[in-house]
Amino acid sequence: NREVGEDKPDKAGTHFPNGKVYRGVCSNHICDIGPGDDVLITGPTGAEMLLPEDPEANIIMLATGTGIAPMRSYMRLLFHDDAGANADGTRKFKGLAWLFMGVPFSKSLLYDDEHTEYKNKYPEQFRFDYAVSREDKNAAGQKMYIQTKMAEYTEDLWALMQDQKTHIYMCGLKGMEAGMAECFGEIAEKNGLVWADVSKQMKKDHRYHVEVY
Repeated sequence: NREVGEDKPDKAGTHFPNGKVYRGVCSNHICDIGPGDDVLITGPTGAEMLLPEDPEANIIMLATGTGIAPMRSYMRLLFHDDAGANADGTRKFKGLAWLFMGVPFSKSLLYDDEHTEYKNKYPEQFRFDYAVSREDKNAAGQKMYIQTKMAEYTEDLWALMQDQKTHIYMCGLKGMEAGMAECFGEIAEKNGLVWADVSKQMKKDHRYHVEVY
């Protein structure tokens, strides 16, 4: 926060010398730095949402709203950035990455161009599905939430989860975990299991990663 007379022009020339100014910290710092400038980034850090080291792991990503942020970083590492490439230009990642993204309106779908690019370049390794709750409905007339969209692929997803190399990453609204029970409760029961026990075991195996708020 800057008192009257303390504000200085930023790179865009914005300047408010005659009033108190409340500038964002991170966004303004990034906007004011130039190409090649060093940026110091510090924690906190945590291991809950880290990707597995196994390049043959399968990654199921569930994101609502701003919960797409960590998923985007995963996808860039797996399919775009140099850090995820071998010396010959091939990708280190050999598994399947499947994104489910939920938003209220289609105009809120972020990074669709990137998702489409990954799908075109790596059709056997990347899938994505969107759940647009205020615009789309399933065959039963229900609003299209993430669990509703996932229910269209219950058998495929259940089969993937039986592979010990499959990890689930969930980020976004707090109610997402309840949606998982709604989606997989029936198929778990058909297999003589209880979904709560399945997810609990996956957490113990460090294959079920949740960051909801």
